[in-house]
Amino acid sequence: MTISKGSEHSFLTEIEVRGLMAEALAKAGLRGKRVLVIIPDSTRTAPIPLFFRVLHELLADAKQLDFLIALGTHPAMEEERVHKLVGITCGERKSKYARTGIFNHTWDRPESLKELGVIKAEEIEHISSGLMRERVSVAVNRRIFDYDQLIIVGPTFPHEVVGFSGGNKYFFPGISGPEVLNFFHWLGAVITNPVIIGTKRTPVRDVVDRAAAMIKLPKLCFSLVVTHHGLSGLYIGTPEAAYDAAADLSAKVHVIYCDRPYKRVLSCAPQMYDDIWTAGKCMYKLEPALADGAELIIYAPHIDEISYTHGKYLDRIGYHTRDYFLKQMEKFKDIPRGVLAHCTHVKGIGTYENGVERPRANVILATRIAEERCRRVNLGYRDPDTIDPSEWEGREKEGVLLVRQAGEMLYRLKNDPFRK
Repeated sequence: MTISKGSEHSFLTEIEVRGLMAEALAKAGLRGKRVLVIIPDSTRTAPIPLFFRVLHELLADAKQLDFLIALGTHPAMEEERVHKLVGITCGERKSKYARTGIFNHTWDRPESLKELGVIKAEEIEHISSGLMRERVSVAVNRRIFDYDQLIIVGPTFPHEVVGFSGGNKYFFPGISGPEVLNFFHWLGAVITNPVIIGTKRTPVRDVVDRAAAMIKLPKLCFSLVVTHHGLSGLYIGTPEAAYDAAADLSAKVHVIYCDRPYKRVLSCAPQMYDDIWTAGKCMYKLEPALADGAELIIYAPHIDEISYTHGKYLDRIGYHTRDYFLKQMEKFKDIPRGVLAHCTHVKGIGTYENGVERPRANVILATRIAEERCRRVNLGYRDPDTIDPSEWEGREKEGVLLVRQAGEMLYRLKNDPFRK
């Protein structure tokens, strides 16, 4: 049973948050225990400083309290950014929080991972309804086994790969090894973003939950439902139960239903996205609301890199539709499937027949990435200095949409053809 409070129309106060947390932690009985808290990086909107501070106060009698940043394959966070993430100063890190470890996940270092087992091919075939049949190895950050209790603290939003983020997703891909991560990202891409996003139960979520069941440690999950105006909900329980409740509220507060599809969209990336690997969400969350043949501009004058982690692959293969890859997979067998998935999500759905690719929409980058490089990776280019977002304001009746803080709110049609 979850300890929870949430509403579409109001926000939780710090006193309410503290009360819910105190109740849950008292029931968990963590006095003298070693506790590891798994948190998101700075690419997610969440009041992590509040939870960092309150956890320290409420778990003062724990033997050890540390934090692990669920990076997935995002770059490691430098010390200054870590301090900002959890809301402390350098001085506080060396004094008040000197005993607290804050660690980056290292997905690309085999020595930092522990193999948990495999999901058999027959089970994958069943979960994916026959889309895939392969044995999947499951590995996770071995640091978690130094603790008596795991606590997840993170937000739930509509998500392009899993349906909604949160819950066990903070284990997989948050602190997982590459094999299971690459597998289920590609599974989500094969099903496609418009079908997956904003769906609570998906085959990918089933894979994530199956992998998480291999972690035989006590788990507690604080699932947050956050908007830019405040904390709408807090659900505390098992990762599965907390996610389930949080996704229901997220579906109400994070989805904007549109009467008609849009022909042109200016999707503005917030500062928390510092490359296209993360700013791709500005396409993912808008794709279901695009008209056939639409133009979507990812407007991000602060971005000058495609991917700090995977750029070498993206420069080589470019961005393409799912079918472009599916119909010539042998050609891309050495490319991590998580990278292929990202490519298809940014490019959007489309067709590839007789050697001709026809994306449903035209995705354009208005960033500091050079025009030549944008063209090379098969995306459009627009000089960001030629764009005035205010000129896009209030033109919905023309089929033109401005989204000033893109990446977390999902736009979809009231009569959604992808959900039938």
